[in-house]
Amino acid sequence: MLGEYRISGRRAAEIAASVERGVGSGELPPGHVLPPMRELAAHLEVNPNTVAAAYRTLRERGVIETAGRRGSRVRSRPASTPRGSLRIEAPPGVRDLGEGNPDPELLPALGPALAAAAAVDAEHPGLYGEAPVVPEFAAYARTAMDADGVPEGPVAVTSGSLDAIERVLAAHLRPGDAVAVEDPGWGSVLDLVPALGLRAVPVGVDDDGPVAADVERVLRAGARALVVTGRAQNPTGASVGAGRARELRAVLARHPGVLLIEDDHGHAIVDLPLHPLAGITDHWALVRSAAKAYGPDLRVAVLTGDAVTVDRVAGRQRLGPGWVSRLLQRAVLHLWASGAVDTAAVARSYGERRDALVHALAERGVTAYGRSGMNVWVPVSDETGAVARLLHAGWAVAPGARFRMSTPQAVRLTVSRLTAADIGPLADAVAAAAGAARPVTYG
Repeated sequence: MLGEYRISGRRAAEIAASVERGVGSGELPPGHVLPPMRELAAHLEVNPNTVAAAYRTLRERGVIETAGRRGSRVRSRPASTPRGSLRIEAPPGVRDLGEGNPDPELLPALGPALAAAAAVDAEHPGLYGEAPVVPEFAAYARTAMDADGVPEGPVAVTSGSLDAIERVLAAHLRPGDAVAVEDPGWGSVLDLVPALGLRAVPVGVDDDGPVAADVERVLRAGARALVVTGRAQNPTGASVGAGRARELRAVLARHPGVLLIEDDHGHAIVDLPLHPLAGITDHWALVRSAAKAYGPDLRVAVLTGDAVTVDRVAGRQRLGPGWVSRLLQRAVLHLWASGAVDTAAVARSYGERRDALVHALAERGVTAYGRSGMNVWVPVSDETGAVARLLHAGWAVAPGARFRMSTPQAVRLTVSRLTAADIGPLADAVAAAAGAARPVTYG
């Protein structure tokens, strides 16, 4: 079972590094079974505990997984090959619809907000030992969440939604635990889960969000956490409606020990109401990022949740970055308080482009999904071929493989930079690349 690749090392760190080199070079391919610990220990002439420590490190890094008596094997998708690398670079003359960025024309000017934050700092410079969250920022964020029906809870600030999700998962789970994730879903979350040494378990999605029967199934099978996107789900545009929210709350009520994480991805860019699931389970968190509505480079997200979860996140944060810049917190607060973003206008702008594209594709016999947000999800029979044909036609799109686990092939188109004049030519190109619509669901 040692195979052709010779794992080497005398210490746990050296053995782990040797395995990682083999994975990185491709000599230990996905699914490759590693030697039993005692066999490898005998081969390396080290204590079995040393090999056990090396394997534990590899599991925590998301490089390998262990399935009881079936032993340890290289993960089918190692954390060293992130989905973000599955992108299509748009050469000169090709329109890029795969990047997933908001429309810069809809982002507010940051100058006044940053100047206002600097003015406050000039009067009261930010120093060590101060509260990590600006009180006025927390109060404003909490009031907005109250208005949306989010249960009461303390507020923390993280460097974006993914940072919040990582910290919450790490606060409660251990390597090997299963996490229920939307499929298709946000590629960064699908990468993050195995990178933490956790197991991603797919849950089907339709226009109303995660399918309740799928959630029930995976929670019954032992999933310890569930990650849900409330609005403008990436990549499908799904939004959890009132009826689906009732179904999901009923499921969660039967599994109170499950950790619930809600990502309000559509905050301030959609006009659909939020139907939070929070408060049903013992531990929960809801996160809102400023990225889509106010600017990705702000790297500010608001996190609320049960007291234990937020306290664990804040405590670990203090031992790392300490806090998210209070200057940035005050800048975002100024953007909120000044009404710098007209949510209705932004939602209408994205909605007109998204709906026009979905309608144009339907007229050409192509099924597409996009209930909310800035993305349209188009099932195709040959993903690689569709991407290549669209690139040849002058459009770079995101391969569905960045967002899928077990769902059918598709491509994602971000509509944020489209004009009315683009819709027809783009729909023609997609129809030619994807072929006629088939009765396919993405959940």
